[in-house]
Amino acid sequence: MASRVAVVLFNLVAPDSLDVVEPFLRNLFNDPAIVGVPRPVRGVLAWWIARRRRETAQKIYAEMGGSSPLLANSEAQARALEAVLAAREPGVNWQCFVAMRYWRPKSPQIVAEIERFGPETIVLLPLYPQFSTTTTGSSFADWRRAAAGLNVRTLPVCCYPDEVGLGRDIAAATTTAVADAGGPGGVRVLFSAHGLPEKIVAKGDPYQWQVEQTVAGIVAEMAIDGLDWQVCYQSRVGPLTWIGPATEDEIRRAGAEGKGIVMVPVAFVSEHSETLVELDIEYKKLADESGVAGYWRVPAVATGDGFIGGLADTVMARLGCGDGVVDHRGGRICPERFGRCPAQPAAS
Repeated sequence: MASRVAVVLFNLVAPDSLDVVEPFLRNLFNDPAIVGVPRPVRGVLAWWIARRRRETAQKIYAEMGGSSPLLANSEAQARALEAVLAAREPGVNWQCFVAMRYWRPKSPQIVAEIERFGPETIVLLPLYPQFSTTTTGSSFADWRRAAAGLNVRTLPVCCYPDEVGLGRDIAAATTTAVADAGGPGGVRVLFSAHGLPEKIVAKGDPYQWQVEQTVAGIVAEMAIDGLDWQVCYQSRVGPLTWIGPATEDEIRRAGAEGKGIVMVPVAFVSEHSETLVELDIEYKKLADESGVAGYWRVPAVATGDGFIGGLADTVMARLGCGDGVVDHRGGRICPERFGRCPAQPAAS
């Protein structure tokens, strides 16, 4: 075991004021993993989209007091993970860092901080349980560019969609919400994940399949007879065809059938705009307008013991594996048909 280990937790974006919403949108839409057109055109397109979406995005962040809590929540997870790792291996100097993809602190800043720390090993650990080329894949590519001159053994973890602690925490909170709603007879559980354009999945991105694996594990853990549940996808933007069913459509269907809704975020591990605004405000309003018979929302796992313990298990397992990209067990969960999965099969 190395004596100094850095763990880099990756997340998407956390604008710290309304003034920076437009520049972070430019960063987002100038990412080739998001907009797959050549660089000169992509830059102009990113500027145009950012200008067009600025006001809408600013209204979303204004609902949260003018900034996103995602960085603070991710930092809380980093500190919780440090504590668990230190308790398990007190002889190791653990330090966890948070790298954001489209706003501060970005990978170059974290590389500089890690150089000052001087670890012998770095573990790259996304705060996205399910792998997508648009999230973890983009973050890893950005890290590789920033860390090109960093001569430290680096061990990436691509995903952990069926990690036991994650599933148990979500299952326990969902079971409580179903009970609060009066039991499974009158409600439908909507497991909502961020959407993705169909064309990205068609190219071999495993995200949708991995979301389904997460949900299957949660439902099995809950073990509630007669549970009515559905996987759905939120946050669609633009004219492309997105994977479905859409969360909005499932809310309307539940209302038409006289059902209540228990809404469960399954691809978000921290509270941020997609949960605090989209789920709690926009979708709650839609549910009321659609005649939904009650609306309950399960919180993100945050620093739950199961989730943080599962991250610690993942870090420890990763330190025991060889180089290359692997999942939380040291291999590859995805079937071969998902050619965009970066993981290698476990060594036999």
